[in-house]
Amino acid sequence: MRTAFRALLDSDSCFHTASVFDPMSARIAADLGFEVGILGGSVASLQVLAAPDFALITLSEFVEQATRIGRVSRLPVIADADHGYGNALNVMRTVVELERAGIAALTIEDTLLPAQFGRKSTDLISVEEGVGKIRAALEARVDPDLAIIARTHAGVLSTDEVIKRTKAYEAAGADGICMVGVADFEHLEAIAEHLNVPLVLVTYGNPKLRDNERLARLGVRIVVNGHAAYFAAIKATYDCLRDQRQVATGEELTATELTHKYTQPEDYIVWAEAFMNVKE
Repeated sequence: MRTAFRALLDSDSCFHTASVFDPMSARIAADLGFEVGILGGSVASLQVLAAPDFALITLSEFVEQATRIGRVSRLPVIADADHGYGNALNVMRTVVELERAGIAALTIEDTLLPAQFGRKSTDLISVEEGVGKIRAALEARVDPDLAIIARTHAGVLSTDEVIKRTKAYEAAGADGICMVGVADFEHLEAIAEHLNVPLVLVTYGNPKLRDNERLARLGVRIVVNGHAAYFAAIKATYDCLRDQRQVATGEELTATELTHKYTQPEDYIVWAEAFMNVKE
């Protein structure tokens, strides 16, 4: 699976991920012809904890789910390893555990997680600390085919700062650069011209980034459109159980509304304000 993923990175094409969250979804994605899957950190938090994406899931819980998927998967799977579950030493442990789980690649982001007292949840660590995490990840891996991908948030930084960070991560040895928050092709071009490693984009279906051939020419090899499959599963479960129970609610809730209802994010927001004063 790692060799197959490396072939995707080395190609001149752009591939779209399937959101996989359990063994069954991984088998379905492979059977339908997807070349690559991704286990999202937010999806794992929903699947394992029924909790919002507030960095609550632990490494061991994430690895357990990744192991279940890796055991049966017939397509390479990227693990969204968030911030590596701590500092650079924690990143080393994260790499060891996910490599054993059978993951083909993993992303390590430079977000300051979990959110710190009085700070925004999108705040980033210093580029020096980010470089240290990538170097630690590379040191910890045993199989050189395991791809270590550095991730940053292009939507909260100036273009110059994005270029500085991504070039530093490339120089540290990252096998690829993952970015979220790229606004459009002009934004992407300004960043991509400074990089020589494969790119991964988290677009969430951004209509301004939907030209696959243009993405490929700019070095984008993997696109993550989001996790629609998992949210469709939430909606289907709700509708099926409601029908079985013959509950007439008088309203049709979307998958997003159902997720909000059953993860109870208001409680976490109240607790964060009361105990952490997190700024959103």
